[in-house]
Amino acid sequence: MPLAHSQPLDSTSVLAWYDRHARDLPWRVSPADRRQGIRPDPYRVWLSEVMLQQTTVAAVKAYFVRFTTLWPSVQDLAATPLDNVLREWAGLGYYARARNLHACARAVVAEHGGVFPDSAAGLQNLPGIGAYTSAAIAAICFDERVAVLDGNLDRVLARYYALDVPVREAKDALRGALQLAVPERAGDFAQAMMDLGATICAPRAAMCLVCPLHDGCKAREQGEPTRYPVKPVKAERPVRKGHAFVMRDAAGDVYLQSRPGKGLLASMTEVPTSDLGEKLGEPDFPAEGDWRRHGQVIHVFTHFRLELEVWSALVAPDGLDAGWWAPPGALKGEALPTLFRKVLAEAGLS
Repeated sequence: MPLAHSQPLDSTSVLAWYDRHARDLPWRVSPADRRQGIRPDPYRVWLSEVMLQQTTVAAVKAYFVRFTTLWPSVQDLAATPLDNVLREWAGLGYYARARNLHACARAVVAEHGGVFPDSAAGLQNLPGIGAYTSAAIAAICFDERVAVLDGNLDRVLARYYALDVPVREAKDALRGALQLAVPERAGDFAQAMMDLGATICAPRAAMCLVCPLHDGCKAREQGEPTRYPVKPVKAERPVRKGHAFVMRDAAGDVYLQSRPGKGLLASMTEVPTSDLGEKLGEPDFPAEGDWRRHGQVIHVFTHFRLELEVWSALVAPDGLDAGWWAPPGALKGEALPTLFRKVLAEAGLS
């Protein structure tokens, strides 16, 4: 669909603003350092972009520092077992990203000698790297003049053009308009637009008076920038229900097991659960014990809402040989996703 008339994005003003106001981020090379010839490390940029998918900068910073301390290079990350990566990723969510991260590191080492491809097209051949991530790495690290369109930029452009349909209905048009504005400093421009959306043209507020795109913005002219982007009609999120079973032995250790290698939370650590369904069935306890119900844990995934009834019991370890027993003090080091940390907390464990 064509965009409503507006003057082209002014990349010169955007870059001038970025030179003064760029955020200080642990994976970023500042504009001043770029002028001194310091280039971004594709490994660090790639790692940060994967972590930032569906996650905030504030949540990612500590994970990024820990990952780059443990694995300073793509060779280091490729050499470590997947279980170590999943353990350190626990809490960031969307765990397929961690599995793809490890697979991508191994592919870079095995197929490219530890050197990331220097084009968006080449990067897309790697596991877990799609159109957005490949464009971000290619622009930031190699100044490829390619449009980098993320959720923040969706909002900035929807307001700039006063887009009267949901963004997903105009993605190609927005990407085309952004592509026309990409300057020689493609990497700095991409990061400038990201910062603009994160700090100036924010979801619930628009600081139009200090925005470098002030003059051409149609939403600002209308006086209601936060009307945009237009929200799509959301389908109702289905609810799935089940039971979670926290078992402890006489020593106080907690029984844990690994989830299947495919599907929801694949290969992560869990306590046993029942099958999930639209209706809550009676609990089928996995072992003999004096089972006590603690309460309910609710966790919202992208496509459904999960409600788990939490039970615990002291049990004999006989027959429980598919998993392992972990002392309570070791739980923080297990690859437990947020859902199962909630379950353990509901049962009185942290």
